[in-house]
Amino acid sequence: MTDVTDGVLHTLFRSEQGGHEQVVLCQDRASGLKAVIAIHSTALGPALGGTRFYPYASEEDAVRDALNLSRGMSYKNAMAGLEHGGGKAVIIGDPELIKTEELLLAYGRMVASLGGRYVTACDVGTYVADMDVVARECRWTTGRSPENGGAGDSSVLTAFGVFQGMRASAQHLWGDPTLRGRKVGVAGVGKVGHYLVEHLLEDGAEVVITDVREESVRRITDRFPQVTVVADTDALIRTEGLDIYAPCALGGALNDETVPVLTAKVVCGAANNQLAHPGVEKDLADRGILYAPDYVVNAGGVIQVADELNGFDFDRCKAKATKIFDTTLAIFARAK
Repeated sequence: MTDVTDGVLHTLFRSEQGGHEQVVLCQDRASGLKAVIAIHSTALGPALGGTRFYPYASEEDAVRDALNLSRGMSYKNAMAGLEHGGGKAVIIGDPELIKTEELLLAYGRMVASLGGRYVTACDVGTYVADMDVVARECRWTTGRSPENGGAGDSSVLTAFGVFQGMRASAQHLWGDPTLRGRKVGVAGVGKVGHYLVEHLLEDGAEVVITDVREESVRRITDRFPQVTVVADTDALIRTEGLDIYAPCALGGALNDETVPVLTAKVVCGAANNQLAHPGVEKDLADRGILYAPDYVVNAGGVIQVADELNGFDFDRCKAKATKIFDTTLAIFARAK
């Protein structure tokens, strides 16, 4: 018999990490939509977080991911100084196979049924064009295209914020907020990662990358032939002389297998929920590895989409995202 303490209901109602206010299971038979919308907290305002479209191994995995991601959004929105609580949604299935206009419209109706308690945006597997479709059924949609009144691709400021977190990490550890001459490994060079690589190269860093998608790697190497490519994340984290490791793909990158072999002195990346379980942060500290909290450094995107609700201004958003440098430094100082 399965231990109930491992189940999603335990996580929802009795988790030591904080229970959720509301979880909605959504299904539209006509379009094939199966989705989970998780609202962790509305203490600071309407829950805000993206929609992940992913082929989960099981429905339980999808619920668990929504719960974890929405809790992380509460921290992220609070640390970014936004008047929003934490929420997240996941659509179950391979977006390459089942994503249709009908499915996205059905999803928009599900979000709209919450009456503004949850505001959605892009995440893994969803894009600006998708949010334009969702918005046709739901006015609580951000991450839309500029021609539809939106802010466009939030990956731009997400990468900028992670770069600010890296600068703060360099300042704290080496006394200088530059990545010049540092070797940085980026795992995942898709939406956010390829913008991050640009910032790093402009700052004079040596960059090593990996990605499961060959086209994502080629997009980088065609433009920047000086970038080194390794076979996979396992090879990346073992790279000799690595100064900073940037997980920019899915969560759980820091776990009992990866932390002991990690060569980097700093972990600072865009992925959500990088710590696979409680206690990993202590393992990092015991090895003398500086961890920049993911929900702090990757907040640039949510800063951008939140601003869209008030009439988007990119310069205003970039100024807020620049403050991620100061917030990260303050966390390091307090932790020390």
